[in-house]
Amino acid sequence: MKKIFFVFIGILLFTSCRKEDKGLTKEQTASYISKGKEIGQQTVKLLGSNLMKHMKNGGTKEAIPFCNTNASNLTNEIANKYNVSIKRTSHKLRSDKNAPNNDEKAVIEAYLAQIKKGEALKPQVKKENDGKVHFYAPMKLKAKCLACHGTIGREVSKATDSLIKSLYPNDKAIGFKDGEFRGVLDITFNN
Repeated sequence: MKKIFFVFIGILLFTSCRKEDKGLTKEQTASYISKGKEIGQQTVKLLGSNLMKHMKNGGTKEAIPFCNTNASNLTNEIANKYNVSIKRTSHKLRSDKNAPNNDEKAVIEAYLAQIKKGEALKPQVKKENDGKVHFYAPMKLKAKCLACHGTIGREVSKATDSLIKSLYPNDKAIGFKDGEFRGVLDITFNN
């Protein structure tokens, strides 16, 4: 009887360890979501406050070039602080440098399908093909972002559109409405 008990315990331990290799436990997922939200909020806050400072100082003429040359550095500042990689990507790109990889495309498509069904978008955590844990959070456009991401001729002036096109010739990140799904924040945990 003792032998059967120990064999059963051994099988149970073996199979539970194998499950952890394939994915994440509920506790791990909750921890990554919590940390991802914290990092995401700090990233958005840092980018947003710097961008708004330049909008107040010189409008879109100052904010757009600032964003073009500094957004990556500001994002990397937060990424280095937390030992993660941070990427902002979308189905409607402004910069080709931010094009989604296959995993990000799948997440974006899933979010777009949820929107069509009227479902709420929530952050998610996945262990992806690269073996790393990714935190994905949907980004929604705020009203103050419409000056650069709204409709040309309504929220986006022709001068602003020309400036955007000069820096981002393949820009597709326009025509958004307040609160609309803008894209995905992908935080990759390096440890």
